[in-house]
Amino acid sequence: MVVNCVAYRTDGMRLCDIHIDDISEILKDPDAFVWVGLHEPDEPLLLKLQEEFDLHDLAIEDAQQAHQRTKVETYGDSLFIVVQTAQLISGHIAFGETHIFLGKRYLITVRHGASLSYTPARHICEKTPELLAHGPSYGLYGVLDYIVDNLLPIVREFREELQTLENDIFADTFNRNTVRRLYDMQRDLMTLRLAVAPMQDVINQLVRLHPELIPDELRVYFRDVYDHVFRVNESIGAMREMLTAAINVNLSLVTFGQNEVMKKLAGWAAMLAAPTLITSWYGMNFTHMPELEKPWAYPTVMVIVACVVSTIYIALKRAKWL
Repeated sequence: MVVNCVAYRTDGMRLCDIHIDDISEILKDPDAFVWVGLHEPDEPLLLKLQEEFDLHDLAIEDAQQAHQRTKVETYGDSLFIVVQTAQLISGHIAFGETHIFLGKRYLITVRHGASLSYTPARHICEKTPELLAHGPSYGLYGVLDYIVDNLLPIVREFREELQTLENDIFADTFNRNTVRRLYDMQRDLMTLRLAVAPMQDVINQLVRLHPELIPDELRVYFRDVYDHVFRVNESIGAMREMLTAAINVNLSLVTFGQNEVMKKLAGWAAMLAAPTLITSWYGMNFTHMPELEKPWAYPTVMVIVACVVSTIYIALKRAKWL
């Protein structure tokens, strides 16, 4: 459950990996702060962290239950942030949550569900100690930037898949799986947008508010994350419109194809109706029929039938019904 627990100096240099029980000793040093990374922790572990960092009861309750909306809440001199995460697994989007506790001397990330480890984000932050010297808030920027950057490949993958599906949409044969996949993509993107859109408000608050935790020197970095979130949100909106248009085009093409089939069936039915009408006269039980006494009568009727059918065929062909 404890992925990482690292102590840093206020100059941004890494001190060492520490145990959860040693956090209180590290925090006695005013020139140190702690970054803790957790994955689906149990209640005793969260209560231990609450004791070490004096976290609020409501924030601990939310972090334990998960299934929270994207938000940022202030508890005294600390922040509790909830953001949604996403991963593309077997062509479908799996969603998770990350709960973040930010204080002047600590940063705690709690991952639930589908979410990549933030170890790469930690390593990137450690490569710029001059920025990490600003404290845990730079680690918060690294985590948020890592979360948003992982959303871009999902949108890119969906865009490439949509281009492939467009070829199936305009194919001559109807494929039910194409429509099903378009619907699944639209549903996934709608859920993704519900997760991404509120993140703009959260990051906007971090850009403008909480000066006691986020120094002015780092606000430009959070603005960069905001721009990335805005771009992802716009891309998702554009993709949803493209998917809606693709579904409508597919339905229109199916309807058009059905109309073409009905026109051909109606044309062939018309050609069959003419000889059926003429020859049905000979099914009546009349004693006196004009053609019975003339040997050339039936060939004449056959020629007339052929001429009528040919005339109907030429007329339907010109009308592009056949």
